[in-house]
This record gives sequence, C-alpha cells and structure tokens, in this order.
Amino acid sequence: MSEIYEKLKTCLDSVREKTGFQPEVALILGSGLGDYADGIWIEQIIDYADIAGFPTSTVPGHKGRFVFGYVDRVPVVIMQGRVHYYEGYPMSDVVLPTRLMGMLGAKKLILTNAAGGVNYAYHPGDFMLIKDHITTAVPSPLIGPNIEELGVRFPDMSEVYSARMREVIRKTADDMGIGLQEGVYVQFTGPAYETPAEIRMCRSWGGDAVGMSTACEAVAARHMGMEVCGISCITNLAAGMTSGQLDHTEVQETADRVSRQFKELITGIITRI
Repeated sequence: MSEIYEKLKTCLDSVREKTGFQPEVALILGSGLGDYADGIWIEQIIDYADIAGFPTSTVPGHKGRFVFGYVDRVPVVIMQGRVHYYEGYPMSDVVLPTRLMGMLGAKKLILTNAAGGVNYAYHPGDFMLIKDHITTAVPSPLIGPNIEELGVRFPDMSEVYSARMREVIRKTADDMGIGLQEGVYVQFTGPAYETPAEIRMCRSWGGDAVGMSTACEAVAARHMGMEVCGISCITNLAAGMTSGQLDHTEVQETADRVSRQFKELITGIITRI
C-alpha cells in the first residue's frame, strides 16, 4: 500500500469514526459559494482540522470543513474551502479531499471556481460550463507510483467532464433563464495572477478561462471513475485585457454579486443529475 493511499485510509477512518453518512454527490465550493452549504438540510459538519492527516486551506473566505446533508433529498458532501497547490501542499494533498469524497461513496463530482476570463466574449459575472481543460502548467496528481486501489495506470481523459452532466446543466440553466458560456479552463499554479503574455498563450491554446484549481481535482476524480462536471464564475477579465490591475478583492466582489444565482443553478443541477 502506497504512503498516499495509507494517508487516504487514515482520513477515511477518521471521518467514519464521526459519521456513517453516504453521499451520492460531492460538491467543491469556489469563491462566492462558500455559504451555499449553510442553506441545505445539514446532517453533520466535520472540520478539516478534526480529520487525522487532512490538509487545511489557508485562503481567506474558505471555511475549511465538510458539510454532509441533503439538497432536495439528494445526499451530498460539500467542501467549504478547497486546498490549492500554491499554498505549498504536494499535489497528492491538494486532491486528497476529492479522493476522500469518492471513497466516502460519492459517484458524481460538481466542481466550482472563480476564474479569469480569457475569451473576449466573456464578462465579469458570466458562468462558464467547463467542457475541457488544460493542465500543462501544473503537475499531474497521478505522477508517481499508481494507486491501484483507485484506478488504472493510464486513465483515459478524452471526456473528463461528463457529456451527460453537461447536457443536464445546459437544460437546467436554460429552464432557469440563466445565461451560460461554455469553454476550456486552463489551470496555472498561482498564487500570482498570470502575465499578459501567459494569457495570450492561453488564448492561442484555445483556453477561455484561467484559474488556480479544479483541473487537477477533475483528473483525480476521473482516475477513480467519478462522473465530473465543472462551472466557473468569470469574476474578471485576465491580465492584459483591460487597463486595470488584478486583485483578489475584485474577484470576491464579483463572486458575491452573482452568488445567489450561482446557488440556484447548483441546486437545480444537483436535483437533476
């Protein structure tokens, strides 16, 4: 048994000592959605700090806990606060929460994030359905000895983001009258925002939005056989696309402004997938 899997088992045993809850859907909350879990039917809350060996988030606005409960009768586990590679954790720790939720029983994963728009057709406050991603700038969570207990050595990534789930999301957004872009997400390491040259490179690659999370989690989840979907909230236009400078305050303000609509969309998706 690998050290990474041993650590996962330790975390799993620690959670199972506290709850026997069996989730069907896992949800990772990005900026602007942090309080979504407060509005569901909550069965149990477990702080990351109370899970043996679990990494903790240091990002402002990320509460750092699992919430177990129900969204319209659907059993869910929700991450209030994710761990980022730029915080200094090894990639295996960054994706540990995702893997743990899969081991707890979740078969479907909904990823959300705040992202910078690379596509000139996007505007702050838009939602982008992730149809694919590029992770060239960050190390793969699958580097190193394969964890056979989780998946195969060379997993197929031709459809990371489930076509079935994307169709459900499109239909849900349309029924709710919520506009939805669709594009390719590019993950960089952070924590510095990308340079204008890097954004031009992303655009030449076919990227539509850029951020510092999500894609690595999607890869880890697909390796385990989880069905994955992702939605970005476009909080700003990326470097070099406007005359202004980028800062986290702008990101948070935009995410907060559209959070009510984002929450409604997430609820609609969970009840339909």
